Amino acid sequence: MKLTATICFIFYTLWIQAADPLEEARKAFARGDYSATISNATNAIAKNRWQEDSHVLHIRALMAQGKYTEAYTVTTNAMEKLTSSVRIQLAAYDVFQFNNDPQSATNALSEINRLAGARSWAYRNAPDMVALGRTALKLGADPKEVLNKLYTPAREHDPEFTGIAYAIGELALSKSDYELAGRVFQKALKQKPKDAELHFGTARAFASSDAEMTAQHLQQTLTINPNHTGAMLILADKLIDRENYTEAEEQLKKVLKINPHHPEAWAYRSLIAHLKSDKETERNARNRALKYWKSNPKVDHLIGKKLSQKYRFAEGSSHQKQALTFNSKYIPAKIQLAQDLLRLGLESEGWAMAEAAHETDGYDVTTYNLVTLKDTLGKYTTLTNSNFILRMEPHEAEVYGQRAMRLLNKAHDTLCKKYGLKLEQPTTVEIFAKQKDFGVRTFGMPGNPGFLGVCFGCVITANSPASQMPSPANWESVLWHEFCHTVTLALTKNKMPRWLSEGISVYEERQAKPSWGQRMNPNYRSMILGENLTPISKLSGAFMSPESQLHLQFAYYQSSLVVEHLIERFGAKAIGNILKDLGQGIEINVAIEKNTEPMEKLEKSFEQYAQAKANGMAPGLNWTQPDPETLRTGVEEFAKKHPKNYYLLIRNARRALEADDWEAVKAPCLELIKLFPHQNGGPSNAYVMLARAYRELKEHDAERKTLEIFASMSDDAYPVFQRLAELAAENKDWEAVRINCERILEVNPLLPETYRHLAIAAEAQNKKSLAIESWQTLLNLDPLDPAEAHYHLALLQKEKNNSTAKKHLLMALEEAPRFRKALKLLLSWDEK
Repeated sequence: MKLTATICFIFYTLWIQAADPLEEARKAFARGDYSATISNATNAIAKNRWQEDSHVLHIRALMAQGKYTEAYTVTTNAMEKLTSSVRIQLAAYDVFQFNNDPQSATNALSEINRLAGARSWAYRNAPDMVALGRTALKLGADPKEVLNKLYTPAREHDPEFTGIAYAIGELALSKSDYELAGRVFQKALKQKPKDAELHFGTARAFASSDAEMTAQHLQQTLTINPNHTGAMLILADKLIDRENYTEAEEQLKKVLKINPHHPEAWAYRSLIAHLKSDKETERNARNRALKYWKSNPKVDHLIGKKLSQKYRFAEGSSHQKQALTFNSKYIPAKIQLAQDLLRLGLESEGWAMAEAAHETDGYDVTTYNLVTLKDTLGKYTTLTNSNFILRMEPHEAEVYGQRAMRLLNKAHDTLCKKYGLKLEQPTTVEIFAKQKDFGVRTFGMPGNPGFLGVCFGCVITANSPASQMPSPANWESVLWHEFCHTVTLALTKNKMPRWLSEGISVYEERQAKPSWGQRMNPNYRSMILGENLTPISKLSGAFMSPESQLHLQFAYYQSSLVVEHLIERFGAKAIGNILKDLGQGIEINVAIEKNTEPMEKLEKSFEQYAQAKANGMAPGLNWTQPDPETLRTGVEEFAKKHPKNYYLLIRNARRALEADDWEAVKAPCLELIKLFPHQNGGPSNAYVMLARAYRELKEHDAERKTLEIFASMSDDAYPVFQRLAELAAENKDWEAVRINCERILEVNPLLPETYRHLAIAAEAQNKKSLAIESWQTLLNLDPLDPAEAHYHLALLQKEKNNSTAKKHLLMALEEAPRFRKALKLLLSWDEK
């Protein structure tokens, strides 16, 4: 036993002594132990000074700790010893930049280029080929050439070398090709699941599309490497998006503990200070960010990009311009500046910048999308007046362009007067017939993450109803909502949190029409009483990475409820004063407390207000939600205890509906309507189910009355509006036809039959101008019977515009030569 222990000790000691210091340096660097990296790299260099990776790791570890001056010395010594090392030269590029020596940085790239030309045979291993590829990209080489001639051969030479995945993934990220980047990093992770950089790359690839995936890979990154500053900075970034500046600062402190001079950490500090209107701290932090690389374009690009994400495009564009003075070829700044200018309504400058960026880098996805969109927008129809520039697809502009312009003018007159605002420039509104075009104009990418419209201030983008089929939203309420953003953003100079902006817009929808905007419903009731309310001081965070689409919609509703509560308690003037204070740079929570009461007290009163609203919804119903097991085995006992249970009544009505037992549908629906009259949505709405039963039973008067009540509360139930128009037409109730046709057009203005019904109703009510407009619009929709429309236009315009009227009459006969009424009219016309 003693002998065995001795032998083990001897072998263990030999293993410790034989441990490769270079390999230990690699392991230490991978886990973020930079001091150990330096120690092991120094030992490795002492053991074999010709080993390139030892020098590179030494340099990278010093740079990671912000020891730029020391890194400069180590780098220049390494360059003297290993004069033909392209990897050391590439590491030197960053070292020289962070020592304010741009000429030496340029020289390093030139030297790599010279070595590659003179000694190409010497750089056939994968690490060198990747270094040459990275250098070529910095020198402006074609990315496809780099991929085909360097990265792909490197992967064929050494499939196990992870540096290839880093390089290709980072190249894809730099071109905004997040899908490709995600595939590259995830494929590499299958071979190297414990690689922090691969997890970090995956997190970056999914950062804009999948919050859960991003969080998982950031966690993995920091588990493997607790000192990974890149991961910490993404966390800080997300916290800033949530306006959680205190926790963001904690993340930045962690970064600066590792590297006290980290330029991005100081840039984020400058950003936070800017958002808090702390100009001195903002200036000092930016100076610290630029201390070791005075012309680093990434600093101002980062500050500007984050300001633009806060909708502060004028300030953001200023930082992009500064970044471009540092480096006129810095593509990220060009791309962001192009988008900023377009969102500011500075279209000629914006499109010119987008085209310039595309010419410089034809592989960037965002700029390619933008220049392609420019061609599409060039074919759009533009309608203008003193307040708006409205762009629409030509066919849609013919059909409902004037209706859209009337709606926008009404919103302008109503909201500008209400908030005491005179806009300094026309508002540009672009309605896109294809979702991918809306996505590119709005987000730079064709994906549309569920947005109906977006307002940047003086520019509004929206999806047309055609792009939302088969379930379009109420496009008129969307435009009203977005223009309200234009008003509040102008009042605050774009210095307002998202929750307040969204809350006011949803509130103003409700003020404009009783059926518009969000209202309390069973889901929201459950969420409020189930403690899903977000504190007012943290409400912007509810819009970031919500658990589900329902939680996002609830964030909109809760925000509007906060606005409603503030107005009811403190008056509309308080909201106006809050907006004014925000425009002067006062922080939101400070502005609210200044004009209302301390935040803690306000949050408590709002919670009580919201709970009272929730409890006040259908108090006569029982809201206990039965679990699946109860519904399966104990539903009769549950029904005895809870005879007026909402979920059970809905279940009973739905089951009767599915069984075509129309009489049985009535009782639970009538009980639900009696106890819960304000149901305005959902597939299991009692009004809709009851109306279906009445229709099947041929009880059309009851069906119509039921649907009318529901229609008065809904803004997008256009099948219901269609049915009501149909029933009203059968009864020759022309006012009801007109009302329901108007409701349909708010949702889907592209249905020919709606304009036909509206035209007939208008004629019956002697509303000639409405009738003429409706028949003319119908002709733009390729109707089944154009002769009918032309005939009616001839009748309507005969007295005032004889030549136009006769033209329509002749066109009616051209479409239908045997049209007797038209022939008779023509004969009487000629006789006259």
